Amino acid sequence: MTPRTKRIVMLLCAGSAMIAGNASAQDIAPAAGPVPPADAAATSAPGTAAETPAAEPAPAGPSQAGDIVVTAQKRSERLQDVPVAVSVVSGAALSMMGRPGLEGAVNLVPALNFQKSGTALNQSLFLRGVGTTTFSIAGEPSVSTVVDGVVFARSGEAFGDLVDIERLEVLRGPQGTLFGKNASAGVVNIVSVQPTRDFGGYVDGGFFTGGNERRVRGALNIPVSDNLLTRFTGFYGKYDGNIRNQATGGGRVNGYEHYGGRAQIKWTPSDSTTIALIGDYHHNNDNCCAEVIGTGALNAAGEAISSPVFSVLPTPQGDETRTVNQDLVTRTKEEGYGVSLQLDTELGTQTVTSITAYRDYRNTEIRDGDFLPRAYAGFNQLHDVGPQTGNTFSQELRLTSPARQFLSYVVGVYYSRAESERTYSRSDVVCSAATQATTLVPCGGAGASATTTPFGVANFGSVFKNISAFGQGTANFTDRFRFIGGLRWTADQLDVFHSRTTTLAGPGIQPSFPTTATGTGTPGSVFRGKTTNTNLSGKASLQYDVTPNVTAYGGYTRGYKGPAFNVFFNLTATGTNAIAAETSDSYEIGLKNTLFGGKLTLNLDAFYAKYDNFQANNPDLVAGVVVTRFTNAGKVSTRGAEADIVFRPVDDLSMSGGIAYTDAKVDRFFQAPGAAVTAVIPAGTSLPFAPKWKGSLGVDYRWRTGGSYDLFLGAQGNYQSKQLALFSPDAVQRRLGTIDGYGLINLSAGVGDSEDRYRLTFQVKNLLDQSFAAAIQNGGPAGSYRYQIPRDADRYFGVNGRVNF
Repeated sequence: MTPRTKRIVMLLCAGSAMIAGNASAQDIAPAAGPVPPADAAATSAPGTAAETPAAEPAPAGPSQAGDIVVTAQKRSERLQDVPVAVSVVSGAALSMMGRPGLEGAVNLVPALNFQKSGTALNQSLFLRGVGTTTFSIAGEPSVSTVVDGVVFARSGEAFGDLVDIERLEVLRGPQGTLFGKNASAGVVNIVSVQPTRDFGGYVDGGFFTGGNERRVRGALNIPVSDNLLTRFTGFYGKYDGNIRNQATGGGRVNGYEHYGGRAQIKWTPSDSTTIALIGDYHHNNDNCCAEVIGTGALNAAGEAISSPVFSVLPTPQGDETRTVNQDLVTRTKEEGYGVSLQLDTELGTQTVTSITAYRDYRNTEIRDGDFLPRAYAGFNQLHDVGPQTGNTFSQELRLTSPARQFLSYVVGVYYSRAESERTYSRSDVVCSAATQATTLVPCGGAGASATTTPFGVANFGSVFKNISAFGQGTANFTDRFRFIGGLRWTADQLDVFHSRTTTLAGPGIQPSFPTTATGTGTPGSVFRGKTTNTNLSGKASLQYDVTPNVTAYGGYTRGYKGPAFNVFFNLTATGTNAIAAETSDSYEIGLKNTLFGGKLTLNLDAFYAKYDNFQANNPDLVAGVVVTRFTNAGKVSTRGAEADIVFRPVDDLSMSGGIAYTDAKVDRFFQAPGAAVTAVIPAGTSLPFAPKWKGSLGVDYRWRTGGSYDLFLGAQGNYQSKQLALFSPDAVQRRLGTIDGYGLINLSAGVGDSEDRYRLTFQVKNLLDQSFAAAIQNGGPAGSYRYQIPRDADRYFGVNGRVNF
């Protein structure tokens, strides 16, 4: 190992205070578990996610944030050497946010946003204002999630608990050349803590108020021999929820119970070969996420009207509503596991990497779609149950050259097959009143007609097949000037089917649709669709080292996202067309600065990207029923500027954060097949979940008392301006579906021993008790609007203890 490589390894955790976040180097050391020996990095070959060792304690003297090591280009590099806008969040910073998954990272990365939904299947990530929201089983995310080198095919799989994580890299903008079609808006690359040659581990537990949240997690590192290392991770968490349900006597809902674990085996049979086997399992049982009714009854103009239904609904208080009255608890049951085998071996001066992975994913959504405690005349009961199964097989094979030569490169091939199937049932309880009533009439009560119970069930599925070949090279013309270019050839095939049998009636749930391109089906008939597509995308950029500590870059990227179908329960004849592939042209310039001997890191970038055939969910309100059209919405664009900063003026004081300005909007919207002209979203409309301004700032200080124990103080704040949650052609719906801007402040104070073996931390989340909604939708009773209220919309307190051994 060269002295430079040793320095990078030793500074890895110190730098992981992150370019976006709020953890100091001292905070990271206890989060990483046992300390590896100096040669731990040598147990893995270059160019792999597995090569990064477990984090180490901060070395004496000031750290250099520029020496953070990332694998953003499928090889280990200093963050400051990568000509891509990348935010890095340490596992410790993510843990301190109090959220066990990616939802917490959104507050630390200004360019990253998140759409919360009633089930993980329908949740989405957005980068620079671009993401995909769809209920379709045959649509893919725009932000790819990669865990230890394995691409997760479904966005829902990405929202599990993140435990024993070393770092999270957020690559902004299209990254299709190296990461494929699911990366048209960017990549979230997650790297777990790797096994080391020292026996050790940690146990971490916490309790938080406002719903009795309790969590425990731990890891055990067991070196069987010098060349056979293992690491085992487990977690359990339970939370009662932040919403009260009147129908169950005021009990809490919107909570969770999660448990799972991960096992890693790393075998180094020779100095040139490393084999890593990783298996993980999780089980989630969430009574989440019931939507509160945040407004009163409204007409199409958004004006208040009277409705008897609000005699049984909790008083709406906008984003301060914390009560529902539902007889069916909206919830999600999820179970998943995966296994991956990674082989890294040297072939002469090259490194060959093979990653073989299989994932199995099962999710059942149970939803109260009427938001009421029972059926009433004119207000039908609507209950949905939708179990889904899925599995993904993937294989990646790549060849990586040494980095320090005139032409360095990564070339490879990739194959994946992702299959999903869902059986979705909808049951109604329906009655009407004999005369117009000013009060609610329960079905089965006096004055109500005979009750009927129409029922529908649909079975549908998709199979995505993808094969691609890719390559990216760097031509080092001089020690300071280089060209980076790459290409990816992709071939996609998507097969879908859909059948439905139903006695339901109304817009969006007719049982008839084409069985062929020109034919008409009958109730219960099977629709089958198939589409294929090939694409050539890539990138070209220049990089120049202005000084040894200042690097400038600029370039062009061509992005790609594969074709789709709008396959979900409410499929109708207008929704059976194939949705064309989405493409993007992105331009970016940036400046990476490491100043004052590494005490200050300031990274700046500006970008512009234009998307053609943008795939989006467009909600329509037809005869009082909300239906969605997943379509090629048209042309959209996003432009803006970003800044990431880490400042460490002295050893024990760290300040870090970032700011993003994003202007993401519709350029030209297409009229969906079968849709009215009024269904076109006007040019200039903001894209959903794309606040113009978003920023975060964190400060951490370690007070070394000189005795046995030190004190730890931290503060973290973030702010975002208003954002559109309801992407609709109707101006009234957009106005009522806009989330107001808000800011949050979190504080922490802790005590721990000077050798980082024990620590007890007290936290205050949302200090100013700032209420906000995570999502807003129309389609509530009597024209009302539904709000998703997240855990962090209320002030709460917590205590967390950790023991390292």
